[in-house]
Amino acid sequence: MSNEPSWSEFESARLFDLTDRVAIITGGAGALGEGFAHGLVSNGARVVIADIDVARGEELIAALDQRRKGQAVFQRADVAVEKDARAVVEKAVSHFGKVDILINNAAAPVADPAEFFAPFESFSLEEWRRQMGVTLDGMFLMARETVRQMIAQGSGGSIIQISSIYGLLSSDERIYEGAMYRGNNINNPVSYSAAKAGVIGMTRWMAANLSKHNIRVNSIAPGGVFTGENDIFAQRYGARVPMGRMANRHEIVGGVLYLASDAASYVTGQCLAIDGGLSAW
Repeated sequence: MSNEPSWSEFESARLFDLTDRVAIITGGAGALGEGFAHGLVSNGARVVIADIDVARGEELIAALDQRRKGQAVFQRADVAVEKDARAVVEKAVSHFGKVDILINNAAAPVADPAEFFAPFESFSLEEWRRQMGVTLDGMFLMARETVRQMIAQGSGGSIIQISSIYGLLSSDERIYEGAMYRGNNINNPVSYSAAKAGVIGMTRWMAANLSKHNIRVNSIAPGGVFTGENDIFAQRYGARVPMGRMANRHEIVGGVLYLASDAASYVTGQCLAIDGGLSAW
């Protein structure tokens, strides 16, 4: 039986309204997480910023307070640690009373560039496990703890897991020729593609199995996002993209707002590629 409102009651602007929704953003102080936080708060949500970087997290809270005072709090967390993941959800519930949205965004940072960017034939098992520990284990832990809370609340929710275009496609290694990071040649590590592909698989499984609790689960696969890369790399990457450039950080935010909101109330199990058309070639 349909509960569709009449068109006279339909207001499209309300579809994106997140007033009184409570969101958790992991990796919330990072390059993408910062934008997600500003976007959610500007649309009325209250947010918990979870990140291992305390200084950047506190700076972000101060910036969000200038936009809307008291709408955001910070929780220091390594999401690959079970008790830290649990503490993030507990912080949301103790401070805001519930959890409606999870932006599962944290990924492994570059620790040792020589290990992170090692070629496949010499890539270490230790580095593989370190990256998987954050990008997949951490995403699983945060999703599990959030789902437990959402089921207890009985009101459903939306989980958005940040993958990558390299979870859908292989990278073109030619764009990395001569590109350097802290004295090391860079590439797209095998661990990154494997982990981000795993995110999409986990998203689909969760969507199929959690819909009975009115929990929607989707992923986003951003293409290359400009975060200060040198001109040569940006030009090479842009030459591989139909739109001819890398994404700007704010261009990923709209997809998150859509999937978090009632505008996507019948969307689950999907991977939204925000890639300037790269996957259309």
